[in-house]
Amino acid sequence: MKVSQVEKNVKKNKKKGEKDMKRKGFTLVELVIVIVIVGILSIVAVPIYRGYTRKAMATEAKSLLGSIQIAEKVYYAANSVYFTTAATAYAEDLDVDARANKYFKTFTISSTDTSGFTASTAGETGGAAANISITLKGLTNGSPEWVESGLQ
Repeated sequence: MKVSQVEKNVKKNKKKGEKDMKRKGFTLVELVIVIVIVGILSIVAVPIYRGYTRKAMATEAKSLLGSIQIAEKVYYAANSVYFTTAATAYAEDLDVDARANKYFKTFTISSTDTSGFTASTAGETGGAAANISITLKGLTNGSPEWVESGLQ
């Protein structure tokens, strides 16, 4: 009698093991659902990520223009006029150098008079920051005005 009971238990355990083997892994429907969810998340996340990277690139331009603003104030204090230059990477009179920058390697200083100056820079053509441009209107009296474009 004991032998038949042991045989029944072995058969039950064997059937349970077979069922467990069939249930291991994911079904095709589950995998497709996961792929669809990841696709939807990437559709939303990639443009947001690109916007953040473009804003990060623009900080290099703001840093460059901030250096120009400080140098222009020093130059104005010494010469009673603002310094003007065409598109350049280095302004010796201001000691501002953009040659080591990664995205914004040139700048222009224009529209100078006693009320202020306008400095601008744009991303390198063909580079990651190609459509980004930042303009700083430095005023003798008051805070500077920033104009940004291409950050979306």
